[in-house]
Amino acid sequence: MVKKKRRWQRLPDEVVSEVRRLDALGLSEQQIVEAVGVGKGSVHRVRHRRADVVGPVEPWQPRRGCLTLEDRVQIAVGLGRGETFTAIGARVGVAVSSISREVGGCRGRRSYDAAKAHRRAQRAARRPKCRRLDVSSELRRRVVELLEAWWSPEQIAARLRCEFPDRPEMWVSHETIYQSLYVQGRGELRKDLARCLRTGRARRRSRRESLRRGPIPDPVPISERPAEVEDRAVPGHWEGDLIFGAGTRHAFGTLVERQTRFVMLLHLPNGHSAENVRAAMAAKITDLPAELVKTITWDRGVEMARHQALTIDTGVEVYFCDPHSPWQRGSNENTNGLLRQYFPKGSDFSTITAEDLDQAAASLNSRPRKTLDWRTPAEALTELLAPTP
Repeated sequence: MVKKKRRWQRLPDEVVSEVRRLDALGLSEQQIVEAVGVGKGSVHRVRHRRADVVGPVEPWQPRRGCLTLEDRVQIAVGLGRGETFTAIGARVGVAVSSISREVGGCRGRRSYDAAKAHRRAQRAARRPKCRRLDVSSELRRRVVELLEAWWSPEQIAARLRCEFPDRPEMWVSHETIYQSLYVQGRGELRKDLARCLRTGRARRRSRRESLRRGPIPDPVPISERPAEVEDRAVPGHWEGDLIFGAGTRHAFGTLVERQTRFVMLLHLPNGHSAENVRAAMAAKITDLPAELVKTITWDRGVEMARHQALTIDTGVEVYFCDPHSPWQRGSNENTNGLLRQYFPKGSDFSTITAEDLDQAAASLNSRPRKTLDWRTPAEALTELLAPTP
């Protein structure tokens, strides 16, 4: 007589979750059997389904928003059932990306264990941590050497991986370098090295501080600009920006016509506030025929916060480039570079007069341009204004 193989009954998911939770807390098999009310064999199979279950989890409560031990037990149960990350995230109540990072950081689906993952998170959360720049003098010397050569932290971090591909101890993230320079009391790098950064700041500017200047009300994106602007076939579309002097306290405005590259400069003796820029621009463009001033494309600077009032006063539509996309005002960027020949970086703009700006604009408008078949912007504008026969 052939003896039939015994079929084990599958435990309900909630029972499996409870067994794993109690096992992660360090209870013995007998204690789990008494607490859950199932057979010792069932508890044994659940506990030893993965061979990497070791030791109890120390009592530790993660900060708000982080995965708890209960969450990790639910993740382990879901993985055992073959569920997708999306389904597990929906049940646990976290984003699918959080589940993906959690499981990926613990060597994948087959190796994930709630207890080990929780201990790993606990170790990672311990503070303070010993920073690599404070441990390795060789790494610290190399970072200091590159900072003094005016390299950015991002360039340094990338270069170290190229120079030492087989020595991870010589790798450091750009964020670690920044924190070593900015945060008081770190001590890994000299504070005077902050002057080697391009900003020259010895402290980190918070996101809240950087947004303190305030947003532009209802900016019209460049994507809504008329299609005729793109090919430069129709005149009357301008690009604008500010050029700053030493310390950014003083500035003047620039306007460049896209088709003719004709330049107009805005004198701002009372500062570059939104109202001063609006008033100077309105006064300047009213000197031109209406058909030569249709739109203006500007950067995302808050000096154009009064763009709606400018449109009401002059009828000129104002459009704004996408964030961090100065190339969308290519003509203006190129012209600003030419104007630095007249007004070098670091110059004191407080002494610049309206006559100085007019002379610089006249000089620039009389210089031949290759893009205009070696005509000057003034000649190109004169041709547009000339009456047709």
